[in-house]
Amino acid sequence: MRFLPFDYAVRNLGRSRARMVSSVLGAALVVALVIGAAGFVRGMDEALSTSAGEDNVIILGVGSEDSVERSEIPASVPGILGASLRGLRQEAGTVYLSAQVHVMLPVQLEEGDQSKRQIVFRGVTPEALLVHAQVRISEGRLPAPGADEVMLGRMAGEVLGAPESRLAPGSTISMDGREMRIVGRFSAPGSTLEAEAWVPMSDLMEATKRTTISCVIVTLAPGGAVFSDIAAFTKMRPDLELTAMTEGEYYARLAGFFGPVRLVVWVTAGLIAAGGLFGGLNTMYAAFASRVRELGTLQALGFRRGAILLSLVQESLLASVAGALLACAAGVFVLDGLSVKFSMGAFGLIVDASVVVLALLAGLVLGVVGAIPPALRGLRLTIPVALKSF
Repeated sequence: MRFLPFDYAVRNLGRSRARMVSSVLGAALVVALVIGAAGFVRGMDEALSTSAGEDNVIILGVGSEDSVERSEIPASVPGILGASLRGLRQEAGTVYLSAQVHVMLPVQLEEGDQSKRQIVFRGVTPEALLVHAQVRISEGRLPAPGADEVMLGRMAGEVLGAPESRLAPGSTISMDGREMRIVGRFSAPGSTLEAEAWVPMSDLMEATKRTTISCVIVTLAPGGAVFSDIAAFTKMRPDLELTAMTEGEYYARLAGFFGPVRLVVWVTAGLIAAGGLFGGLNTMYAAFASRVRELGTLQALGFRRGAILLSLVQESLLASVAGALLACAAGVFVLDGLSVKFSMGAFGLIVDASVVVLALLAGLVLGVVGAIPPALRGLRLTIPVALKSF
């Protein structure tokens, strides 16, 4: 079978600049939606998995395995754990054991501010920096107990809807009506910790009138205690009503909890992409319908319908791949790292190699699917009928 030269498809693509621009931009829009959905899912999954320490175990209240904010355990648990367990990681005599309180509270940035800004407050002790090795203090210092001080994560501004200059060290915020001075900023790349506010645990317990804590996080030492030791401890003390799980398992359960959100994102992107595809089909139907005589002439010159169909698909693929490349460039330079708020705080979209490959595949599928139905319709006519068409 004799094929049409590839440059024939290239020249045809440029015959109508308006049609070429609409085809490229339409494909770019559809692929951009795929990039946005994939980047959202990748960003959420990465944020939840990165938040977990590799050797960390979290001890929380029974029935609160899906939300540490609902957990309440006696404040005496950290002391009991430290005295009962051997083989926890230590450095300079300090055990990697961090008691914490997690609670979401409203924040006011200005006096009389009635907006419903909320952020997760984590009540911590200095040991929190040991168990959360990904946390780095970028400005200032840890807040001191009893001084009404707070340290904010890098993405706290995204959650609170405030510019970075407003949350610089030395500024103040109101935590549920209590004025707190910002004394530090920290980063924890790729994790949900960056969207939190850290305050001394004693101050947070006083502000929320709590006598219990949310959880205890410990880090296992190589060759020391194992997870089964901690699980056995929780079962031996039923009076404390504790349960233990690795941080990886905890955040995996959270990821499962947000599964419907990811599904909705994919379905929404799919529906909008389908609308874009049908719009592209209408454009191609109109374009190929005006070229029926051309297609009949090619057949009269000896080119078979399969060869003509392949040329039309090549033409469509050139436009869709150009649009896909344009969308990928926009995704890498604009969407990558873009902050998105959700119930646990915020995370950044991730447009990595896997997302780009998926986007390019979507562009290829769009080019093929968008060309074949209208091309087949144009080639269905017999040669005499096609040559008489106007």
